[in-house]
Amino acid sequence: MVHPPIRNRLGQIVITKKEWQKLLDNAKGRNKDGHDPKPVVKMFGGSAGTWLFSEARVYGDDIEMFGLCDPGLGFPELGYASLNELLSIRFKPFGLPIERDKFWKAQGTLREYADAAHTARRIVSLPDAA
Repeated sequence: MVHPPIRNRLGQIVITKKEWQKLLDNAKGRNKDGHDPKPVVKMFGGSAGTWLFSEARVYGDDIEMFGLCDPGLGFPELGYASLNELLSIRFKPFGLPIERDKFWKAQGTLREYADAAHTARRIVSLPDAA
């Protein structure tokens, strides 16, 4: 059973209760026409890895996250990631865990971020909405 907020091994919140509910709600609309939600949470690790997640679902004893995944190899892509695996990584050079960018707010939909990332070969910021 998942009990938000979800924390990393240092006790830092990576998903708040409010974010968790929005991630679950977005996953319920996955098969609807025109489904393209804004990312809900931005996570990062080390000096290069960035993840923008828009959906989540409980999958056994894990949480399956859907979003734009960029481990820093120059090929960001839409896909699924295991939250348990992300929480277990110790990012170089200091062995720090994955963290949440608590000041980040999505400026566009997941598809807009994916299109920009495909061009830039990394996840980039979108211009502020007018």
